[in-house]
Amino acid sequence: MTVAGYLSERLAGTGVRYVFGIPGGPSIPCLEAFRNAGIGFILTADERGAGFMADVSARVSGIPGVCHATFGPGATNLLTGAGSALLDRSPVIALTSEMADDWLERTTQMNINHQRLFGSFAKATIRLSEFNVMDSLGSLFEEVLKEYPGPVHAGLPSGLAEKKIPFPEPEMPAGRKKVVKSEPESKFRDAIRLLRKSVNPVLVAGLTAARLVKSGEFEKLISTLQVPVLLTPMAKGIIDERNPFYGGVLFHALSDRLREIYRDCDLIIGFGYDQVEYNYESWNPGVPVLHLDTVVSDLPHDFKVTSLEAQPPGWFRILSDFTPPGRNKIKEGLKRVRNEMESVFSSHLHHFGPVTVLRVLRELFPVDTFFTADVGSHLHLLGQYWKTSGRKRLIMTNGWSSMGFGIPASIAASLYNPVKKTVCITGDGGFLMSAGELLTARRLNIPLIIVVLSDGELNLIKIKQSRQGLDPYGTSLCEGDLFGSDTFLGIRVYRADSEKKFIKAVQAASVSQTPVIINAVIDSSDYDDLVVRQ
Repeated sequence: MTVAGYLSERLAGTGVRYVFGIPGGPSIPCLEAFRNAGIGFILTADERGAGFMADVSARVSGIPGVCHATFGPGATNLLTGAGSALLDRSPVIALTSEMADDWLERTTQMNINHQRLFGSFAKATIRLSEFNVMDSLGSLFEEVLKEYPGPVHAGLPSGLAEKKIPFPEPEMPAGRKKVVKSEPESKFRDAIRLLRKSVNPVLVAGLTAARLVKSGEFEKLISTLQVPVLLTPMAKGIIDERNPFYGGVLFHALSDRLREIYRDCDLIIGFGYDQVEYNYESWNPGVPVLHLDTVVSDLPHDFKVTSLEAQPPGWFRILSDFTPPGRNKIKEGLKRVRNEMESVFSSHLHHFGPVTVLRVLRELFPVDTFFTADVGSHLHLLGQYWKTSGRKRLIMTNGWSSMGFGIPASIAASLYNPVKKTVCITGDGGFLMSAGELLTARRLNIPLIIVVLSDGELNLIKIKQSRQGLDPYGTSLCEGDLFGSDTFLGIRVYRADSEKKFIKAVQAASVSQTPVIINAVIDSSDYDDLVVRQ
């Protein structure tokens, strides 16, 4: 069979349904092989969006996402998406066309070394040939799923796709065997001793827990432990916010109020806590840390840290018999903090600002609706104010935090959830960075709802300038209405500058069978009070 045929069969065998990207001349045989293998090639507006889509498809489906780019500028564009997979911990296979062997060291158009380019972004990068393709793909498919999952890169030299290789024996899907590293019993004993000394611990669940632990399992654990629970932003959905032991989300809006919960604690339990979101030293009051994760990352030296590298069953084992004293007063304190935060949010509902927009969206859509969020001031509000009811349906980027993530993410989520609406919440800055992908949604006839919080500025940067005593500079996006029309790229635009108009726009968008943009022209003053100083 050809290399292209073998690659396609291997991808299909792992469950891959889509490849996202932009083709080049050398990849035409691969596209045909994808089609023959039943894999859809999703043409994107640019390669960055392809990387984001591959990232989110992996999160939603549990199968490695795949993206593709051509030489040089295609590959450099793809790097941003690869970065998302790297720091948001998603298994993604990045494919790029490369120069043929006899041109590789020559000075020629679009020629750069892709292995050097992807070396700092990918967990592994390999230049394929007809002699190594079988072994190399197997290694890449294994590496992409190892903890932490992340991107791997395969370079496809021009002309390779059509070369013949011996017809291989049938292979099982990648990732069928998982080697779980066992920790010495001394590690468990150290962790248990540390727990037994604690009188007032706080448990903080993070990104790894969100990836590997089911919400119901986590809720059951907390009902047994009865300790205060905080989250990092990407762990949203692992616990129902109505749980009496839930406190809030670190780093996001009003998170300074959470100090009341952890300032007097004597132990931080990092439950699947990945520091890529928020480092311990940025908030820890100086108490010991019990760090439970699949990977032991760089940990602060000025805290006493007991770390355990294990899969979630090991975390549950350590915590299963722990019963901290004095837990009856915990619920009252947590309820008071939550009520105070809710009161502050509610005080901003008297006008048409981002809090009002989020409240309306949460009320009008079922709790199992997928929402994707772009980066900006609004994301800080979403992280704290949004109610997930214990469902992992809010998709964001925090480890990577790239603007322009929201629209591509919503397209990928919709492909795996075609029956129900997917809603993207973005600022106007993030919208402008990925607006071209709306054509992708229109071409695929995906009935997305894109809610653009329009304030005409990069608000988060403006806030940071203001807090340094500086006048806004370099943050204005546009004067007047962002769209100035009721259509954009052939997509209907509803303009809403009041709660009443916004509700009508959402209701109209909800019954549309095509993509819809809601231009929510907001008063951005909410952000001044709600986004905390970092």
